[in-house]
Amino acid sequence: MRTVVLTMKASVIEMFLVLLVTGVHSNKETAKKIKRPKFTVPQINCDVKAGKIINPEFIVKCPAGCQDPKYHVYGTDVYASYSSVCSAAVHSGVLDNSGGKILVRKVAGQSGYKGSYSNGVQSLSLPRWRESFIVLESKPKKGVTYPSALTYSSSKSPAAQAGETTKAYQRPPIPGTTAQPVTLMQLLAVTVAEATPTTLPRPSPSAASTTSRPRPQPMGHRSQEMGFVPKEELSTQSSEPVSLGDPNCKVDLSFLIDGSASIGKRRFRIQKQFLADVAQALDVGPAGPLMGVVQYGDNPATHFNLKTHMNSQDLKTAIEKIPQRGGLSNVGRAISFVTKNFFSKANGNRSGAPNVVVVMVDGWPTDKVEEASRLARESGVNIFFITIEGAVENEKQYVVEPNFANKAVCRTNGFYSLHVQSWFGLHKTLQPLVKRVCDMDRLACSKTCLNSADIGFVIDGSSSVGTGNFRTVLQFVTNISKEFEISDTDTRIGAVQYTYEQRLEFGFDKYSSKPDILNAIKRVGYWSGGTSTGAAINFALEQLFMKSKPNKRKLMILITDGRSYDDVRIPAMAAHLKGVITYAIGVAWAAQEELEVIATHPARDHSFFVDEFDNLYQYVSRVIQNICTEFNSQPRN
Repeated sequence: MRTVVLTMKASVIEMFLVLLVTGVHSNKETAKKIKRPKFTVPQINCDVKAGKIINPEFIVKCPAGCQDPKYHVYGTDVYASYSSVCSAAVHSGVLDNSGGKILVRKVAGQSGYKGSYSNGVQSLSLPRWRESFIVLESKPKKGVTYPSALTYSSSKSPAAQAGETTKAYQRPPIPGTTAQPVTLMQLLAVTVAEATPTTLPRPSPSAASTTSRPRPQPMGHRSQEMGFVPKEELSTQSSEPVSLGDPNCKVDLSFLIDGSASIGKRRFRIQKQFLADVAQALDVGPAGPLMGVVQYGDNPATHFNLKTHMNSQDLKTAIEKIPQRGGLSNVGRAISFVTKNFFSKANGNRSGAPNVVVVMVDGWPTDKVEEASRLARESGVNIFFITIEGAVENEKQYVVEPNFANKAVCRTNGFYSLHVQSWFGLHKTLQPLVKRVCDMDRLACSKTCLNSADIGFVIDGSSSVGTGNFRTVLQFVTNISKEFEISDTDTRIGAVQYTYEQRLEFGFDKYSSKPDILNAIKRVGYWSGGTSTGAAINFALEQLFMKSKPNKRKLMILITDGRSYDDVRIPAMAAHLKGVITYAIGVAWAAQEELEVIATHPARDHSFFVDEFDNLYQYVSRVIQNICTEFNSQPRN
């Protein structure tokens, strides 16, 4: 009996082994017959942003034409996930504008993204973003399965709208791993996370003690892992980054608004709405325009300066809260206040940005504005006037300063002044004003290296120069002068000729236009005599620069062809102490050591030597370039 049982067990085991071997062989045959599904590269549009795609690594095909500037890119090499995937690929050089396949890999967010121009795409700067990505050539890694269909943070993704098949209810697998099934609770959690953010209930103390999950962070709080997280970034959906401002309109703007009692509450509200609309139209931001507001009545008061609000939305909110002050309409006092106090580094003034004041006047001012405006213009402030509902015929007797707007502005060609017949028509000036404020090429009163100086030429007329060479020197003076913007409020030109003696050819206040200056230079006659350069410097300080305006940069350009008969050290030191920037240009027999003593430090930037008069022209651009480089390196105010 026992033998029969053992025999049966052996037969069963043998049969089991046969079936097992047969099954394995059958599976292998079946596996051979089953074809692996072919990998299909998903295609996306130019406007698809990396932040919309949840997959941490994927291959996509981009269409042609993604070099278009309307598809924004933020960063260089490493891009913020708010960027267009395909435009970033063109910027990085992985693709050209004809499109193609790319590999995209998500990486950690950066604390800052630097914009640059590359391959026909201008990328923008961004202070920070929560997620980044890099773009590589589409070479798949071995053993990594890339998705044929992308997973988007919203079911209505751009790709889905274009016919792209989208996975639903499944988190993307990490490359090289196997995706795990998603439970209903996990699905609900994902759905809640990807929906519009709602306030999370605070966990009870008992719940906190029984779970290891971190407590929800209040909106805008600081977390140890992510740093400061603004409210918008707590959503998993891509949100619009805060604008850095329009870089084509980088101006520092002060609005002087009328808060006098005569304007009334209704018109004051219209005025505030106009300001809010301007703030919105300007696209305020640290890389573009900045805007502050000063209200005037009896006395002016700053509501907020240039750095108080760094975007248009915050500005609009602040403008809505401005109360009316009442009082008179002392516009001149307000302009003086802004000139002296508003445009400072402490208030956010930037050295490379033009200073602009827009003055809004209901009716007419109760004080004079011409002198205050002149001082403002000479300080480099561009003044715009918007006058609303001016004086009618029987009211003109009460106007303190007739034609006040034209007396106040930099040019009387209508560019700097706008008149509105009624407050209800104020909105019509919005676009013209924004366009003019941002037209930096036409802001004639902006301080630049070419319109903010008093330039005094000190010209050697000694016998060794000769008539022909003296005309060459005058041509050198002409070539430098014509590069500057010349007027009473811009750059002014003066000239002194010297031998043993000195002669004032013309002072800073003699001519106020470029044609007049160039003609005056041509008319300078050759004197002939000795070479007393030290005495000439003293004469220029007393006769030219003593009459220079306080807010003008003082530049002395001295041209000589020989060694001075008198000492130049003490006069040169006096010029330096008085803030006169001195350029010394020597020709032929000029002493190099004297040139270096006369020149402002560092001498290598302010003293030049040529062996012949005919070579003077070579230094025209060098002198102007140095003047501008030095100006641009200094604070504006």
